Amino acid sequence: MTPERAPDPGEEMRRNLEALRLPRDAAGAAPAHRRRRRGLVVAAAVTLLAAGGLAWRLAASTAPRVEVAGVTALPADGSEAPLVPVISGAGYVVSADRYIAIGVRVAGRIDRYLVEEGDRVQAGDALVQLDAREYESAVQRAEANLGLARADARLQRAQLARVEPLARRGIVSRDELDVQRARTEQAAARVAQAEAELEQVRVALEYTTLRAPRSGVILAKLKEVGEIAVPGGFSGSGDLIRMANLEDLRGQVDVTESELAKLRQGQRAEVVPDAWPEARYAAHVVKLYPQVDRQKGTLRVEVQIEKPDDRLWPDMSARITFFERPQAPAGGGAVLVPQAAVRRDQGGAFAWVVADGRVRRTPVAPGAELGDQVQVAGGLAGGQQVVVGDAPGLEDGQTVTVAGGR
Repeated sequence: MTPERAPDPGEEMRRNLEALRLPRDAAGAAPAHRRRRRGLVVAAAVTLLAAGGLAWRLAASTAPRVEVAGVTALPADGSEAPLVPVISGAGYVVSADRYIAIGVRVAGRIDRYLVEEGDRVQAGDALVQLDAREYESAVQRAEANLGLARADARLQRAQLARVEPLARRGIVSRDELDVQRARTEQAAARVAQAEAELEQVRVALEYTTLRAPRSGVILAKLKEVGEIAVPGGFSGSGDLIRMANLEDLRGQVDVTESELAKLRQGQRAEVVPDAWPEARYAAHVVKLYPQVDRQKGTLRVEVQIEKPDDRLWPDMSARITFFERPQAPAGGGAVLVPQAAVRRDQGGAFAWVVADGRVRRTPVAPGAELGDQVQVAGGLAGGQQVVVGDAPGLEDGQTVTVAGGR
C-alpha cells in the first residue's frame, strides 16, 4: 500500500488565486485604447470643474464690495409716517426753574442743617436753623413794650372819661380837656407802634428758620455749621442752600443758525443721558430763546422731558435729538433713502440699487431733506437696498459684493 503524500501549501495557494480570477474572453476584454480615452475624458472633466471654480472665486474676489442701506416707503393710505431724526446735538439736563438759591434774611450764626444733599423736600419744609436766641429776646422785649403801651392807653382813656363831664359842668377848662384827649390819642398810637414792632421782631425770629419755597431736591449746602451768615453780600455770599425742582426737567442744547429752519414749537424730541445710554426720554420743544449768540452763531433751545425719573439730575450731559414726520405726497410713491445713496452726474440724480448681486442705476427725484435722509419720488420702492458711501467705478449691471454679506 502506497502512503499518502502531504499537501503542498504553495500549490493550494495557487489554486485559490486561480479560482478568484475572472475569466475574460477576447470578446469581453476592453481594448487598451478605449481605456486610455476614458481616462482622458475623466481628466478633462475634472480640469474643467477646477477651472470653473477658480474663475468663480476670482470673479467673486475682484467684485467691488459696497455698503448698502434700506429704502423706507412712506405710507400712501393717509396713516402717519415714522418719525425721522433731523437734528442731533450734545446738551444738558436742566431744571425748568434753574437753581433756587436760598439765603438768610437776617444775620445769624448757623446752628444746624435740617437736610442733606439729595434730600427731596416739599414747600414749607425747614432747611436750616440759625441761632435764634437774640431774636427771641427781641420778641420778649417787644411784648413787654406793648404791655406798657396798652397800660398807659387804658390810664389815659380813664382820665379822659373823668375829665369830659367836669368840662361840661365848667369845673375844668376847655384847654385841660383838649390836653387829655391828646394824651389819650398818643397812648393809642404808642400801642399801635408797639404792636408793629412786635410783629417785626416775630418775623425776624421766623426768618431764623430757612424753609423751602417750593418742592424740589437739595443740591448743595454752601456754608458750614457755626459760620456767620448775613443777608445779601457779594456774589450770593448769604446763600446757604441750593435746590432745584426736579418735577419739571428739560433738555438744553445750542443749535446752529443754519439748522433753525428745522425747528418749531411743540416738535417731538428725545433726550438720552450719557450716564444711561439705554434710557430714552420722550420730549417736545417748549422754548426757543429770543436771541442768537453772536459769538457762537447758535440759538439755545429747550425741550421738556415728559416723564422724568430718579435717574435724571440737573447738569447731566445728554444727547438731544429732534424729529420730524415726513409728509407723503398726494399721489403716493415717495420713499426715504439715506442722503449718501443719492448721487449726481451729468445725467441727473440717481441711486445704485443692489439686486441679485448686481447694481442697477436708477434715476431718482430728490425732495425734502430730513436729517441724514432724503425724500425721493420715482424709481425706488420700499424694501430695496441702495449703495451708500464711496463706490467709484461702478457700472450698470456690474456684479458686486455686499459688505458684511455672504
